[in-house]
Amino acid sequence: MHQITAEAKPPAPPTPDLFLPKIVTVLREGYSLHDLRVDAVAGLTVAIVALPLSMAIAIASGTTPDRGLYAAIFGGFLVSLLGGSRFQIGGPAGAFIVLVAASMARHGVDGVLLATMIAGAVLMLAGFLRIGSYVRYIPYPVTIGFTAGIAVIIFASQIRDLFGLHLSGSEPGELVAKLTTLARAAPTVNVVAVAISVVTIVVILGLKKIRPAWPGMLIAVALTAVAAGLFALPVETIGTRFGGIPQNFPLPSLPEITSAKIIAVLPDAAMFAFLGAIESLLSAVVADGMTGRRHRSNSELVAQGVANIGSAIFGGICVTGTIARTATNVRAGARGPVAGMLHSAFLLAFMLLAAPLASFIPLATLAGVLAVVAWNMAEKHEFAQLLRAPDTAAVLLTTFLLTIFIGLAEGIAVGSLIGGAIYLIRRRQGKSSSIASTSDDEFI
Repeated sequence: MHQITAEAKPPAPPTPDLFLPKIVTVLREGYSLHDLRVDAVAGLTVAIVALPLSMAIAIASGTTPDRGLYAAIFGGFLVSLLGGSRFQIGGPAGAFIVLVAASMARHGVDGVLLATMIAGAVLMLAGFLRIGSYVRYIPYPVTIGFTAGIAVIIFASQIRDLFGLHLSGSEPGELVAKLTTLARAAPTVNVVAVAISVVTIVVILGLKKIRPAWPGMLIAVALTAVAAGLFALPVETIGTRFGGIPQNFPLPSLPEITSAKIIAVLPDAAMFAFLGAIESLLSAVVADGMTGRRHRSNSELVAQGVANIGSAIFGGICVTGTIARTATNVRAGARGPVAGMLHSAFLLAFMLLAAPLASFIPLATLAGVLAVVAWNMAEKHEFAQLLRAPDTAAVLLTTFLLTIFIGLAEGIAVGSLIGGAIYLIRRRQGKSSSIASTSDDEFI
């Protein structure tokens, strides 16, 4: 995540333009065959990154790998088609793992799908009410604090598969109870699973350093899957736990919808919508910083809402803008939203053609992938910088610790309140505060 410096506020655009998808703008500017070829290469590059990530995030969220692919395929397509950013890539995100896993435990798959649809409706309403313009007021230390907290929780959730541990019962959701349970299972460690995890992490990090243009995650997944299949390694795989992934096109359907079910999942839906709004707009801000473009925040929220509804109808989990995949899209030279749409099309082709091969992917491999994701999410440099000032350190650590030990909602709420209070006190005293918001104006 990047802190955006203040700029002169641009003239307010006509109201209809606030909700105009960027693809319309791009097509109006002129879109050539050369642009399509460039976008196709960028879309393929992002799809290669998104393929293992989508499955890993879905598994870590307590559901099956195909639901992560459905989210990236159908939700991701709608984000690019209707969104207010030229470069946004939508799909399942690591930040949602904690929320979706908890919702899965409480309400099952149908409950998660219903909560995702309600969250989509909330995001659409937020966009039409222009609430996207106010997300910028969330203090920057809060965004770093909850992101780092989520990174810790994600890593903790992967310890079981990283070490191939066998648990006698279910794995607790709370961090302290989880670590205690995993420590008791230490004697069941699977040396082969540990070796696969280490190889996965070394391959990803090594290629990032010596061959940054190569798809390290996909290469690591392919190598370990081939090894597991050829040598019949004694490790759990997607096939042994889930029976593989479907090799067909999912048909649209609705989860069970009753008034009682809606009331039950409403708190989860509210959190899905809140985090989705923050994550997607932060991702769009990052893309703006990399390209000099400006996104339409309220149009982006409407698109995210439609995408979540579309993802749930096709059986996918929550969708949001994904910072790492969006940055990859920009670095790959994308010209516009067509790259994101093609990324979804490539993922669909991969799923239809290579589904049987996915059965051989070790779960230790996907745990290694998510361990790297968690490490990258932690924003270590920004975290250390914010600790240097007392006011930002107070907000940062409050958000971080509450996110880990209490909950994401509590962390964001309390951190924002403390940040706002410090900011107001500093202003009344005529002093400057090092607390800054996430962004500074309406990104058009």
